Amino acid sequence: MKNILLSILLLNILSWDINGQSIKPIYPIPSSKQLNWQALEYYGFVHFNMNTFTNVEWGEGKEDPRLFNPSALDCAQWVRIAKAAGMKGLILTAKHHDGFALYPSKYTEHSVKKSPWKQGKGDVVRELANACKKQGLKLGIYLSPWDRFHPAYGTESYNQVYANMQKELLTQYGPIFEFWYDGANGEGPNGKKQVYDWKLFHSVVNKYQPQAVQFSDNGPDIRWVGNERGYSYETMWSPINKDEIYPGYPKFDDYRNGQEQGSHWVAPEVDVSLRPGWYYHPDQDSKVKSPDSLMRIYVASVGRNANLLINIPVDTRGLIHPNDSAALMGLRDLMKEGLKSRLIVSDKFMASSSVHGHPVQLIKDGSVSSFWAALQKDIHPTIQWNTMDARLANAVLLQEPIALGQRVKRFVITITDDSNQIEKLTGFTIGNKRIIPFKARKIKSIQVDFLDARGQVLLSNFDVLNITSTRNESLYH
Repeated sequence: MKNILLSILLLNILSWDINGQSIKPIYPIPSSKQLNWQALEYYGFVHFNMNTFTNVEWGEGKEDPRLFNPSALDCAQWVRIAKAAGMKGLILTAKHHDGFALYPSKYTEHSVKKSPWKQGKGDVVRELANACKKQGLKLGIYLSPWDRFHPAYGTESYNQVYANMQKELLTQYGPIFEFWYDGANGEGPNGKKQVYDWKLFHSVVNKYQPQAVQFSDNGPDIRWVGNERGYSYETMWSPINKDEIYPGYPKFDDYRNGQEQGSHWVAPEVDVSLRPGWYYHPDQDSKVKSPDSLMRIYVASVGRNANLLINIPVDTRGLIHPNDSAALMGLRDLMKEGLKSRLIVSDKFMASSSVHGHPVQLIKDGSVSSFWAALQKDIHPTIQWNTMDARLANAVLLQEPIALGQRVKRFVITITDDSNQIEKLTGFTIGNKRIIPFKARKIKSIQVDFLDARGQVLLSNFDVLNITSTRNESLYH
């Protein structure tokens, strides 16, 4: 309900008209479900499947279903840890490339119904859906289009098989917030590759879960960031010409920054694993990313106009390993302190201009539905924060009201510390959220000069942060 109300508030501002000056959107703009998704910011991926038991990343489809037999599977444990870590949802690998399904599908013989786990009566998707519902997390589904087991793969009939499996997952397990595809497309058991019917696949999701966003290289709703290392880019536009690319597009790097004049709003998602691999491997127990590394990833993803999807490789017991849990709890603690506002009530804000009803003071209220608006004729507007009480900080946070489109193309931040030393930092896009780190010191003034934009400059939030490591030292020197 909160997300629905947020969307209504954001969409209502499209019609605001203050003293004769209309705040007009700059297209493309996000849909209500895209706004709801962007507000989540951070959620989890669970890679748990046949590959967990064969100790590989990509299976071949020839694996014996009897190998799948977790000894202590507990989806409630996954959800407890994810929720404690601050995640808003979990996306499950319902079927990976090898074709083994974690639920008893009517459309494949390669699934949990042929495994000894729960005498073939188990359903991992059901258990996770129930656990998410009980603890208030959202459920997402990853169903690989590639299937190295299914005999129909490589023929036109397989597209309907896949669509039927989609329907099962979309109609039997409650609300789905995200449906995740990837671009992998290799040969099936008959030696043929599949020509995927993306129009059909997208239509099934839109029919049965119209509020779910769909992820792939080109959307249709959200897109891959272009790497699996955990970061977005300094320039990151949510608009993109999505019809020019497709899942598995070989020249995706040409589109990784989005496009200023893109035809559709398809914001990026950063996917990264806690470990070197996406699936659990015992020899990687000592290679889990540290909380400090994960905090840097958060800043370089959510802090660069993307959402963050962190993968958790569940082990052969069917549990999250203690090392992975500890890393996530460490990240939670760093986020709790590092994302805490350093602003105080007595701080002063000034702007070069303001539209009546959209004063600069609105940028400190923490809301994305209110915003400062520069006058249209102010083509190089500025804002400035001043404090009489200089305080330790190492990052600036900026947000645009993206319901009205993404606007800012280039800006400069001027930081003045308590000894009157000045540092200038250049940024290129803002979008939903931008975090710009710098060397920690006591700051008394920050000015933002907006040098170029696609139209009237709007800013919903400004904040000052101090992001520290597990040693309580600055992450940015």
